[in-house]
Amino acid sequence: MTLSPLAILLLLHIPFVSASLPNLNGTSVPTLDVSNPLSCSNTRSLWDIIWSCAATLFACTWTAIHPNIPGMDEGKFAVYSRRLGIMMMGLIAPELVITWATVQFLSARDTAKAFNDVFGAQLHQTRSCCADMREIGTATSLPASLFREWTVTHGFFVWMGGFMLYFDDKPRATLTPNELKRFVHEGSVEMPIIMEADIEDRSKGDALSKGIAILQLAWFVLQLVARYVQNLPVTLLELDTLAIAALSGIAYGFWWKKPKDVGRPHVVYWKATASPPSILTYDNIGEKFSENFWSDLWFTCVYPWMSLMSIEISVSPRAVHSRRVPSQGGYKESNRHDGVRLLIGCFSGAVFGGLHCLGWNVLFQGHAEQMLWRAASLAIASAPVFILLSYGYIIWLDGLHQTIVACTVLSSACVYIVARVTLIVLILMGFRSLPPGVYDTVAWTKLIPHL
Repeated sequence: MTLSPLAILLLLHIPFVSASLPNLNGTSVPTLDVSNPLSCSNTRSLWDIIWSCAATLFACTWTAIHPNIPGMDEGKFAVYSRRLGIMMMGLIAPELVITWATVQFLSARDTAKAFNDVFGAQLHQTRSCCADMREIGTATSLPASLFREWTVTHGFFVWMGGFMLYFDDKPRATLTPNELKRFVHEGSVEMPIIMEADIEDRSKGDALSKGIAILQLAWFVLQLVARYVQNLPVTLLELDTLAIAALSGIAYGFWWKKPKDVGRPHVVYWKATASPPSILTYDNIGEKFSENFWSDLWFTCVYPWMSLMSIEISVSPRAVHSRRVPSQGGYKESNRHDGVRLLIGCFSGAVFGGLHCLGWNVLFQGHAEQMLWRAASLAIASAPVFILLSYGYIIWLDGLHQTIVACTVLSSACVYIVARVTLIVLILMGFRSLPPGVYDTVAWTKLIPHL
């Protein structure tokens, strides 16, 4: 850790990313003033740049994010405001969204496998029994859906709050996969009969809508590649959008089989002959939420970020009141995939910082701004590496050494936050003066059909 500042300072003066801009003379970057951006016939305006980035960012965040099922009595304002908050988190730290999507996919896959392993033998026995009964013509009325095994879509559906327990004809709470499996095994509830097609019918997203979002991302990336080939500069906003789009594409892949914007859960009725249900996971407020105002306010602000990383998953008072799964929680009941989650999250963070290093030789209004961009990009790329190595040491070390490593992880996270804020400020400052040629477009961009 003591050598990392020296390494960053040395790398700041290495032009390892080839620039498509004029060579820089001297040690200072001249201030540029583009007074006539529409100097050629094939140009784009500043509004075109902002609109293209905004449309891509919208596809990466609002369109791509697959939220959990909202509360049954929640209004549209609460639902959309919560989704807007997740969207802002995706814009600020897209690698955490990848971590979130990874945990969801792995949990959904394990849940589907667990249900098939537990009830698969019973289903196969039923199928064999039905085959014998068909021979004597007595099984024609049995529903074929009983023989359908669970898929990853079922796993996503149960984790996102897809099964609501009703007791005495009143909604009690959403069921976790383990609770549903246990209650079915005990005979307290019937096994929910819902096919994958029924779940997909509840979803507001299909292959067409998802494909359109992916095409928007692909079109944006293709434009940047074309500008690089034609030696045309790009703005800092476009570089940041490229980094977010690249990571959002990975998250979209993990969410491909997850139902989107499902408004109502599937009802599971508690049998009248069974004893009353025990304490449910989503029926009690988490211990981390205290009655102290300042403590509760601090945890409320930090909790969403910790939930995306699956570090702290707790049930908020609002989630209990609206009978829903927590917005960023509900996808972890074991530490089985902690290593995979940490590896993918840190790798995504390093890629995110590396893509910002593509602006290494972009012309800034001042030399200090350029150095800040380089330092912040390297900090974002290197901080996840230090976090990954530090967690590896935590596994083997105890006592004081473990405390030191934990402090190192916390310091790396703080450096990452400061670096990300620095990049956002530099992106906004970059619009004061853009480099020559940034308004020029490649000749074929307007000839290709796009969104």
